[in-house]
Amino acid sequence: MSTTFFDRVLDPPSYGWRGSTDGGPSTRALLAEAMGRMNIFRSRKNWLAFSNWLWTLALAPFLVTFALYYFSWPLVVVGFLYSMVGMGSYGTLWLHRYGTHGAFTIDRPFWRFVVRNLMIRVVPEEIYIVSHHVHHQKPDQAGDPYCSQAGPLYCFLADTNHQPIAKDLSFADYAKVVKMLAPTGVRGNSYQEYQRWGSYARPLRTTLEFLGNWAFWYGMFFLVGGHALATAIFGSAMIWAIGIRTFNFESHGKGIDKRKEGLDFSQRDRSINQLWPGYVAGEWHNNHHLLCSSARNGFLWWQLDLPYVVVRILSAIGAVDSYRDHTSIYFEKHYLPYLDRVNPTRAAKLRARRTKVRVDRRVEDRAEPGEDTALEPAP
Repeated sequence: MSTTFFDRVLDPPSYGWRGSTDGGPSTRALLAEAMGRMNIFRSRKNWLAFSNWLWTLALAPFLVTFALYYFSWPLVVVGFLYSMVGMGSYGTLWLHRYGTHGAFTIDRPFWRFVVRNLMIRVVPEEIYIVSHHVHHQKPDQAGDPYCSQAGPLYCFLADTNHQPIAKDLSFADYAKVVKMLAPTGVRGNSYQEYQRWGSYARPLRTTLEFLGNWAFWYGMFFLVGGHALATAIFGSAMIWAIGIRTFNFESHGKGIDKRKEGLDFSQRDRSINQLWPGYVAGEWHNNHHLLCSSARNGFLWWQLDLPYVVVRILSAIGAVDSYRDHTSIYFEKHYLPYLDRVNPTRAAKLRARRTKVRVDRRVEDRAEPGEDTALEPAP
């Protein structure tokens, strides 16, 4: 049977891909897989999975130091806001909307470097971006690297067990991986180096970039509030880095179809819009699966979208060169047709109001209506 690029690009786990009807592998199998994939003594090609957890656990001393020596409730609040709102929105902005879906463009290397380092870094681009393309091609199906029906631990360990790229890609397939990651500015391995290290990311360069990012931000926080502020924020970053690992399990209904009529319009998957991730990180997840190439995912008036606010600010200062806003597509193709069925009077009023706003403000939708743009890249 022929396979597509998205069937081949990720390194399959020993227990095989699990889909919506397969159930999850046992806890023992999941943990054994994770330990094996992080064993750098067995293979140097395990370095990225190992280092991904190493950077997360390296935040633990900051959390312990804060708890033992600098604890205060005001700093807990600061750390909470930085991690949940700041890092959450940053992940949505950089890894999700820019790195994976190209919802906005940054042409100048300087601004790309700035945006890439807006927050403490804990997730290498390669781990997130390639696998997220696969997630959009196979949502809630066998091959989805964080299929919610396989259980919370399946999603929690996905970065190690399911998200790394395959170690035996052909030259043509590896060229597609390079093309996926090119917009981020990450300077990766040649094909020959990939065959040695099993990754696009370079071990030494990745390590130095993380160290530089951490040193800069710790220094900035120390200048503002000493070790107390710095350890509070770095410690909170660990809590976020651990907690975010089950996001896709939660945002796809914990394996159950929890979509609501009139709110969750994507029918290809079980993604749902949730208030908490929506407000703190702009992750209106069903909206995103519906129109994944949009820089804006909070389409309704009450759906706050902080990453989109940042995109607008970056656009105003010249850092972002262009962006897509699919709000009009959302209303015209999905929300207004729904209202036409359930409340025609309200639909007519909303349609008239939106038309007036678009005329008065000369608003144009800057996007093409690509409902799922995670397409297989050309060779």
